[in-house]
Amino acid sequence: MTRRGTQGMLALMALAVGACQKPIKPGDPLRGLSQEELTHFDAGRAVFDSVFTPETGLGPVFNSVGCGECHEDPTPGGTGDEVELHATAFHPPQCDPLAEEGGFVFQLHVTPALKAALGIDSEPISPHITARAMRTTPVLFGRGLLDLVPDSTILAYADSADRDGDGISGRPGRFLDGRLGRFGRKALVPTLAEFNAGAFSAEMGITSPAVATEETVGGMPIPPGVDPVPEPELSQTALDRADDFVRLLGAPSPLKASSSAREGSSLFADVGCAKCHVATLQTGASPVAALNHKSFAAYTDLLLHDMGTDLADACLGDATPAEFRTEPLIGLRVLKQFLHDGRAKSLEEAIQLHGGEAARVRDRFLQLPEADRKKLLAFLGTL
Repeated sequence: MTRRGTQGMLALMALAVGACQKPIKPGDPLRGLSQEELTHFDAGRAVFDSVFTPETGLGPVFNSVGCGECHEDPTPGGTGDEVELHATAFHPPQCDPLAEEGGFVFQLHVTPALKAALGIDSEPISPHITARAMRTTPVLFGRGLLDLVPDSTILAYADSADRDGDGISGRPGRFLDGRLGRFGRKALVPTLAEFNAGAFSAEMGITSPAVATEETVGGMPIPPGVDPVPEPELSQTALDRADDFVRLLGAPSPLKASSSAREGSSLFADVGCAKCHVATLQTGASPVAALNHKSFAAYTDLLLHDMGTDLADACLGDATPAEFRTEPLIGLRVLKQFLHDGRAKSLEEAIQLHGGEAARVRDRFLQLPEADRKKLLAFLGTL
């Protein structure tokens, strides 16, 4: 049996086991947490739900006033309707993340004090960008599981030279120091802890012991007197609890599948979707029993794939404008807009917009009889 065939069998076994247990709903914690872990999860949700103000550290440039403002639908840790702006400068083969000009995330809001000091309503856009990129809010369900997938597992799916000739040549994303990346649409960030701490800084302008310096204003220092709260604005304990909440969010159990949806699961594999959206991954070792060596329905290989020129926007790290990490399909059913920038308003439209390495698979989907396409879409609607 092939590796992907084995993964598909594990997915079916996991579903069978899950059918005997109480389903995990969006926003629920992982099964099997200790009382202490549940206490940390609940405390972390309180931090996640906090609404920050300039007096508690917000800004002076920011995209949201709290984690829960964006990750709110249908529950904290879910998705949202916000769309933010990223931008970079691509000078092949190098990608410039514009670190000297405020970084690749451009904050769309400023505090009243900064507006009074500089007369601006948002962070100025660098004149040196080569591409703008819109980014929607991803769900955070199951991210603690993804964090613990061993690097060796991810690398085993890589096929940068397309040795098997299937047109798919996924490769790992890398952080600036060479570590394997797995978080973010461009697979830049290696660990969930770094991703969470970075979000406090980049999205809310909240400093912490992990990211102790404020964002600049388009590369310019913050004017004196604008930021009244000394660094770090978030304590290590509060950061740890917020990280616990995200880390211990469960992957929602798939909905009970109709006979059509069960047939759609087979079609999903048959047309080749599972070549990148690998059905099942397994975590490595963890001191948290609920995360330790657990198989879960991931539907991603966490690799970068060239998705074609029509979807290309910004580069990041060593990912080119056309390369994106395979999106995990955990909690897919709660989304109302699809792809990295939300341009697709339905799952079928999202599939139709796949290009590059996914073009052959997309075409096989489009060649299915209409009844079979509906079965495959019904399957996706259970995830």
